[in-house]
Amino acid sequence: MSSAPACCSPCSWSASAPVPDLSRTPVEQRALDLEKTADWYRRFRLFETPGQSGLYADWAGGVEDDAEVLALIITLPRPKRQPNLVFACARLLGAPLAGYPVFRRWLLEQWPAVAAEALVRATQTNEPRRLTAVMPILASIGPRVALIEVGASAGLCLYPDRYSYDYSGRRVDPADGPSPVLLSAETTGPVPLPEHPPEVLWRAGLDLNPLDVHDPEDVRWLDTLVWPEQAARRRRLDAAISIVRRDPPLLVRGDAAHDLEALVARAPAGVPLVIVSPAVLVYLAPEQRAAFADAVTGFGRWISLDGVGVLPRVDALLPETPMPGDFTVSLDGRPLARCGAHGQSLDWFVG
Repeated sequence: MSSAPACCSPCSWSASAPVPDLSRTPVEQRALDLEKTADWYRRFRLFETPGQSGLYADWAGGVEDDAEVLALIITLPRPKRQPNLVFACARLLGAPLAGYPVFRRWLLEQWPAVAAEALVRATQTNEPRRLTAVMPILASIGPRVALIEVGASAGLCLYPDRYSYDYSGRRVDPADGPSPVLLSAETTGPVPLPEHPPEVLWRAGLDLNPLDVHDPEDVRWLDTLVWPEQAARRRRLDAAISIVRRDPPLLVRGDAAHDLEALVARAPAGVPLVIVSPAVLVYLAPEQRAAFADAVTGFGRWISLDGVGVLPRVDALLPETPMPGDFTVSLDGRPLARCGAHGQSLDWFVG
């Protein structure tokens, strides 16, 4: 399982989409697939690219109206059709960072290679900035914690105690001084900030395909998942990788449904265990999400960061109706704040 930030679209038809309705004819199913995929790219353009990537907005806008390209994309399994994955695979293979007409020509010529890459890749955007939403909640649990991340990718979000934070000018540094990684968020509301991030005494991650910060190809994939214009995000990724390389976490290959309990059993006793699932539950089918939510609170405290519609029980507790594209950070199923998909903003509504 992997985290997916930019690909975690608020649309319900995503990596967890149901199997085709066998009552439909192949022609009807194909038409529905084309419609849903076009809508996926439209939502990506409208809700995820603004202020983040003009190039991806242009590409997504082109794809949503391009029947020929959509027909290629729907040959992929549903979880592989997501915009961020298709675009990242194309860039990994050398797609020109140009407007849609140039990108389209390249994509049509190189589609077999792009499709093959998409089949063996997953969006494993390992964005440490999401910790701006997680760290204050961790600190409220205790000054020292054990930490498990579901969908850990390379484990960059397992180091909240090694990073510095800036919340609209309010700075929080590790106890041993400022970090070379500074995670910032524009904030509103009474965000409860500690003097220092809590110390993580034990850290471990669970992922279907863990990435290794010492493997150049894995690092190249992480770099490619950063959107083209996001130079600051790329610098932040590089700095976080340097920190993790000095003290790599325990990363276990497995999935939440079958392997989380065994990893929980390895956590030390006598310290609060916190399980985080940042922007990952969208990859589970709705019934799997509900089962995970029921089970995880029996293992320890649970912090989750999810788009609208991913956890309906959390959405139902929000103080106001969420908007498409909103993300919520919650503790044990109770929403505490609205946040940016990459942690760039934090609107705290619980005192």
